[in-house]
Amino acid sequence: VINACVCVLDDPECSMVDLMEHISGPDFPTGGIIMGRSGIRSAYATGRGKVMVRAKTEFEEFGKDRMRIIVTELPYQVNKRQLIKKIAEQVKDKRLEGISDLRDETDRNGMRMVIELKKDANPQVVLNNLFKQTELQSSFGIIMLALVDDQKQPRILSLRQIIDEYLAFQMDVLTRRTQYDLKKAMERAHLLEGLLIAQDNIDEVIRIIRSAYDDAKERLCERFGLDDVQAQAILDMRLKALQGLDREKLQAEFDELQERIKYYNELLADPVKLQGVLREELIAIRDKFGDERKTEIQDIEDEIDIED
Repeated sequence: VINACVCVLDDPECSMVDLMEHISGPDFPTGGIIMGRSGIRSAYATGRGKVMVRAKTEFEEFGKDRMRIIVTELPYQVNKRQLIKKIAEQVKDKRLEGISDLRDETDRNGMRMVIELKKDANPQVVLNNLFKQTELQSSFGIIMLALVDDQKQPRILSLRQIIDEYLAFQMDVLTRRTQYDLKKAMERAHLLEGLLIAQDNIDEVIRIIRSAYDDAKERLCERFGLDDVQAQAILDMRLKALQGLDREKLQAEFDELQERIKYYNELLADPVKLQGVLREELIAIRDKFGDERKTEIQDIEDEIDIED
């Protein structure tokens, strides 16, 4: 998803085909196999679609001329215990044939559900019936619903539209965060400016504080041109701390804040620079949290989809 967002930031004209190179389809945490791409393309083009997800299975030989089906991944939200119970009930009611035993061998190494078949059973026929009659195959509806127009109106969006809305929201978040950082930096720089004045005139500042009790703030403001916030910050410090101020450290912090204030103002004045920051942050998130797909997408022969 982040690669698709970066694609839009780099090329505002990129098409849905370009986006689908990065977002091939839904990725479920439990894995499984999505059967076909038509539902995905429909969802991404129109905002609505449906995908069919199958369990990941394999055939395994055991005993003498016997086969069993090994299930290693289930469709999303399928309860394994309930699934085993339903399969067992259908076998008992003779709605599912060819199964001789069913058990759960899941351990710390991963999921493993074993379905042992009778000697004369056709493994593929049994598996097809399992897909047809149980939750080893499940369908998921996709509705790409989002709040738009400043979070006021719900709308069904295409893939490109929903990425545009997401990027617009992230730009708004970044703008407000930069405004907040700018405000805090300016407040701190303003306070440091007062402390630098106090440090340059430390003896007189201490004399005024010691000789005045009720009007020390007013006298500091009048004598050094400080405002209420700066004067109060000086008065809130203990005299020992005030005497111990390191001018070099104060000046270094003040200079650094001035550079940050300049940077924040440049960002807020230039949307292109702001987009560049957003791009870097998205890539950092991708590099930190990105992982491989869990859900496989399997093409189906002769499938007709919206692209056709």
